[in-house]
Amino acid sequence: MAGTPGVATAALERAYRDEWTAIVATLARRLGDLQAAEDAVSEAFTAAARTWPRHGVPPKPGAWLTVTAWRKAVDQLRAQQHVSRTGLSPQAGAAADEHDRADPEVVTMEDDRLGLIFACCHPALASEVRVALTLRYVAGLTTREIAAAFLTPEPTLAQRLARAKRKIRGTGIRFEVPPAGALAARLSGVRAVIYLVFNEGYAASSGAELVRVDLCAEAIWLGRVLHRLLPDDTESAGLLALMLLTHAHAAARVDAAGRPVLLADQDRALWSRELIVEGTAVLDAAVARRSPGPYQLQAAIAAVHAQAPSVERTDWPQIAALYGELARRSPSPVIEVNRAVAVGLAVLAPVLASGELDSYAPLHTAHADLLDRAGRADEATAAWARAIETTGNSALREALQRRVAARGRPGRLDP
Repeated sequence: MAGTPGVATAALERAYRDEWTAIVATLARRLGDLQAAEDAVSEAFTAAARTWPRHGVPPKPGAWLTVTAWRKAVDQLRAQQHVSRTGLSPQAGAAADEHDRADPEVVTMEDDRLGLIFACCHPALASEVRVALTLRYVAGLTTREIAAAFLTPEPTLAQRLARAKRKIRGTGIRFEVPPAGALAARLSGVRAVIYLVFNEGYAASSGAELVRVDLCAEAIWLGRVLHRLLPDDTESAGLLALMLLTHAHAAARVDAAGRPVLLADQDRALWSRELIVEGTAVLDAAVARRSPGPYQLQAAIAAVHAQAPSVERTDWPQIAALYGELARRSPSPVIEVNRAVAVGLAVLAPVLASGELDSYAPLHTAHADLLDRAGRADEATAAWARAIETTGNSALREALQRRVAARGRPGRLDP
């Protein structure tokens, strides 16, 4: 029976939004070639745009698209093999041979996104490439959207993605969950990529905006996917809880003019209770498994802030204790900077002396704020100047300049 163009168009858009990444993931696993998978899926959607308006939307659009994409990929493989069997990945060659023995109508619609995540976050790839690949193929953002988010020219980003896909194919990176012996290390890298995306959205390193809500939302979506696919992994749960509890502040972190608002001055009524409740529930379930880790500890710190009615009534001793445990488990000068906000100037002394974070703006901001609190105004002035100098985000830099101009009531910085 003929379909309705409007219905077919809506179904195609919905399928692209809901199914694209899963179909690409399935074909990538079968072919061992991300570019070939992407090309085949693109052809399948083109075929759907021609077919569905005439013949109607199939009962299972995702399955239809997967089968069609698989056929397109196999046709292309056969054409390449007819010319030469060289240059094909082992997975691709095996896939083409296997197709003759398989019924294409019963291609399994299994969720291969977890394998795709591990491939996109493979340690053989540069960090910025892992982020771009994950956003493109797991989150489904376009090249243009990713380039705009990271203030990178679109052609430059497209070239990086193309080189990364060739490297994945050439080095035989597999689209699968690593074996048990390598899982922990590789999973740590996946979490790091997701958190890097979130942090860039939460406090943009450059540009005029402090918060990029779209990047925060994508990172949280990725965190949900990882937690759903690996529900027993407590640190993945901790990462999701941390992002939810932190992003709960988003509406209060900037004023109507888009200027940053310090934690002490935020209207806590604007904090998202929905995100706080969800994040707390995810964290509680993870903590109940009694396998603590750095992300769970950071989420616990965020939960203490979320539960406090004001800065003054925040349980700072508990935050200091949590940071102390975090520093013990995952020592880092950045953690010491955060711990200093709860503990005091003494914690910053070795970090400042080492010079390791000399260009890290939050170090100098925390230092200046603590010096003001201690009544050491002259030293604080120099520290504020260094904080402004090292801040790349223009909105945050202007906020620090206003803070210095006021130099009135000190306020704890948003952690």
